[in-house]
Amino acid sequence: MKQISIIGAGFAALSAARKVRQLNAEVEITLIAPKAELIFLPSLIWIPSGMRKAEDLRIPLGRFLSDNRIRFFAGEATGLENGGRSVLTSNGKVANEGLIIACGGRFIKKLPGIEHAILPCEGIAAAEQIRERVAALKQGVIALGFAGNPNEPTAMRGGPMFEFLFGLDTQLRREGRRDKVGLTFFNPMPNPGNRLGERAVQRLMSEMDKRDISKQLGHKLVGFEADKVKTEGGEFAADLIIFMPGLTGNAWFDQTSLPRSPGGLIKADAQCRIEGFPATYVVGDSGSFAGPDWMPKQAHMADLQGETAAANLLAELAGKIPQQTFKVELLCVVDSLDAGMLVRRTPDSEMSLPPLGLMHNAKSFFESWYLRKYR
Repeated sequence: MKQISIIGAGFAALSAARKVRQLNAEVEITLIAPKAELIFLPSLIWIPSGMRKAEDLRIPLGRFLSDNRIRFFAGEATGLENGGRSVLTSNGKVANEGLIIACGGRFIKKLPGIEHAILPCEGIAAAEQIRERVAALKQGVIALGFAGNPNEPTAMRGGPMFEFLFGLDTQLRREGRRDKVGLTFFNPMPNPGNRLGERAVQRLMSEMDKRDISKQLGHKLVGFEADKVKTEGGEFAADLIIFMPGLTGNAWFDQTSLPRSPGGLIKADAQCRIEGFPATYVVGDSGSFAGPDWMPKQAHMADLQGETAAANLLAELAGKIPQQTFKVELLCVVDSLDAGMLVRRTPDSEMSLPPLGLMHNAKSFFESWYLRKYR
C-alpha cells in the first residue's frame, strides 16, 4: 500500500487530499500540519465589521479526516531527507513514497517599521486586531496597501486589500463615522490590481474616487512609523496601517536542496512536479509555476493545483508519466459588505462586472457551500 504525505492544512493541501482519496481508495494519506483545522482566509474581510467571528472561520478537520481515512500528524515541517522520502518535523520524521508540499508561503517583512502595520492575511488574530483598532478610532486616517516580491511579480496577494478597503468604507458609513475617518490606499505600482485585468483596474480606481478614498500610487515604499507611511515620493499620515507584503518561501525550504525560484518559492513544472525530486510535488503559495504574469496566488488556483498534483502523483506511483496540467484562471468577487465586483480572467478572456448586491450574496453562499465538505 502506497504512502503519501501532504504538508499543510489549507486549500491546496485539502484539495490534494480529497482528490487522492477520490482517485484511490487504498493509498495511505498522512496530512502534516501544526493543527487539524482549516482557516477560511477569504472571509477574514468580514471580521472587522462583525459579519463573521473567529469560530465561523476556524473549521476543525476531525470529521473530514476520519471520513476520508486520512491520518493526521501534528507538527511543523522543518526539512526533508532521502530525496523527499522523509519529512522532518518538529515532532519527528514521517516517511512516504510520494509527497505534496502545500504549506503556503511566508510574508516578506523587510520594510523598516513593518511592526507598526497589521498584516491581515496572517490569520484570524490579525483581522480581530483590525476590528478592535477600527472600533477605537474616533477620528484619523486608515491607510491600506500591498506590495509584491520584487524578484517574482506573481508572488503577491493584493485582492483582499481592495476588499478590506471597500468593506471599511461601507462599515464606517453605516456607523456614521466616515466623515471623521479618512481612507488612503497606497501601492508602489501606478496601476495596482492590473493582474485582475485592465477593466477591473478601471472599476477599482473609479470605485475609490466614488467613495472619496485618497490614493498614493507609483512610489516605492521606504518604511512605516507608528503614525505614517513613508515612500520615495514622500510620507503621509496614518493612524492605522493595514498592509499586505509580497510572498516568499517558508524558512524551512532553506534547509533543503529543493530548487528555488528567484523569489524564493519552490520551482515546479506544468504538472506541479519538483525537478530532481521524484514523486514530489508542490502546490499553492509554496510553489512557483510557469504561466502568465497575472497568475494569481488565491484559493481557487490552489484548489486547481492541488487536484492536478494529486492525479499526477498517483500516476507516477503507478509507473505512468504524469501528464495533467492545471487550468490558469483568476476568479474572485471583490466584496464591499453589501455588494461585490465579479472578476474572471483566463489566458483568452477578461471579465469584470460592476458591484452588485447579488455578488455579495453569492460570495457568502460560496463560503457555506465550500465548507460543507469539511464541517
